[in-house]
Parts: sequence; C-alpha cells; structure tokens
Amino acid sequence: MSYIKNTDFFSPELNTKTALPFFLSEVAAGFPSPADDYIDKKMDLNEHLINHPAATFFVRAYGDSMRDANIGSGDILIVDRALDAINNSIVIAVYNGELTVKRLKQTGAKLFLMPENEEYPALEVTEETSFEIWGVVTYIIHKA
Repeated sequence: MSYIKNTDFFSPELNTKTALPFFLSEVAAGFPSPADDYIDKKMDLNEHLINHPAATFFVRAYGDSMRDANIGSGDILIVDRALDAINNSIVIAVYNGELTVKRLKQTGAKLFLMPENEEYPALEVTEETSFEIWGVVTYIIHKA
C-alpha cells in the first residue's frame, strides 16, 4: 500500500531561486547536438512546477500500490490544493484516518480510490467512510 507519513510534508521554499541551465534542443536517444554547447536561458523549477504557491506542498510517498503510475517508495509528490480533483486525478486523500495516494475514480454513483498495482484492492468511498481529498498530485520527482 502506498502511504504517507505525517513527518514527510514540506512547503515549497519560494524565497530562494536557483536558476539551472535549460537546453533548448530536445533530447534524442542518439548523439547530442553541437548546438547544446550554448545554453540559451535558465529555468527556475519553482516557476515551472508550482502554479499555486500558497496551495502547494511536497510529500514523500512510501509503498508500491501506485507503482504502475510511476510513483515509487521514496518519491516526492508535488501536490496542489487549489486544483479540483476530477475523475482519474491522482490525489492525496485521508481514507478512514489514513493518508494515502491513489487515483480517484468515479463509476456511476460510486467513488473509489484506485491503486495502480493489481496486488492491492480498490478503496470504495461510502457514506460510512471518513474521506477527504487534500490535493491533486501535479508532478512526481524520483531518481532515474
């Protein structure tokens, strides 16, 4: 099961900017372009990855229930609380008191939190379920 520890929530640090080299040519699975010797501009990842700074947080995922969505144990998720969770969104949710990352799926009148690993069951949200969506996952950061 993919889960989230309460100690693994982070706010973005927006006061510091780190501009990194950004190559304008695309990466091919062949030889690099000689034009890449010239960096045309720099990119600040905060500007690229965070659309709503006051509503964005980072959280570390644990477990393998979202493995087929390319979310692995230890990955950092960028979560935006300003976005509306829609069908098929990957969300951070509280399900019966447990924080989890799952895909939101609506089938007819039923709502589910779906794992992306067939070894785990879907979590149905019913009237008896304690359930709250904390935000929508917008980016996944993991090591190559």
